[in-house]
Amino acid sequence: MNRALPRTSSGPNPLIVNVSARHCHLTQEAVEVLFGKGYQLSVHKWLYQEGQFAAKETITLIGPRSRVISNLRILGPCRTLNQIELAYTDSVALGFEIPLRASGNIKDTPGAMIMGPKGFFEMENGVIRALRHAHMHPDDAAFYGVKHGEKMKLKIGGPCALTLEEMLVRVDKSFKLEVHIDTDEGNACNLQPDTLCELVK
Repeated sequence: MNRALPRTSSGPNPLIVNVSARHCHLTQEAVEVLFGKGYQLSVHKWLYQEGQFAAKETITLIGPRSRVISNLRILGPCRTLNQIELAYTDSVALGFEIPLRASGNIKDTPGAMIMGPKGFFEMENGVIRALRHAHMHPDDAAFYGVKHGEKMKLKIGGPCALTLEEMLVRVDKSFKLEVHIDTDEGNACNLQPDTLCELVK
């Protein structure tokens, strides 16, 4: 995960921009099929959002062309649905045709077979490219003049400067100000820890 510095410090909280690498979210049911009955995910690294973590546990994703991605990281805690988030380059390599979706919107998305040390679990759907998005506390949303579900732009500086549009705004009292982009987007702008970024309407 790379963190970029804010272009301005005038807001109530610093702007953090993180590259979200490919990963999966699983239900407790799926975890138990993959790792054994009663198994609980363990913390490898705490993430920026409160209570969220990268688990020590990983899985193997099997694509339509029988190509695989090994060591696909699980993010915890467990959720109420199974979802795999890939960049487009990942999906091309595996043979998936994945839609661009907001997290949790998995209707009519492709499924996949995943493998753990104790077994296989077949996902009926849930493989997506996650829509770039900004987590915001209500104070941040008020500062930027946006509401939950609206769109913004992220201006990224540096020698590979670009502007990412259609940045989904997600507002919740539990959120800290953080933008998530995927590895394709992070590589395109060569995002570095000192890259200046700015959220604009």
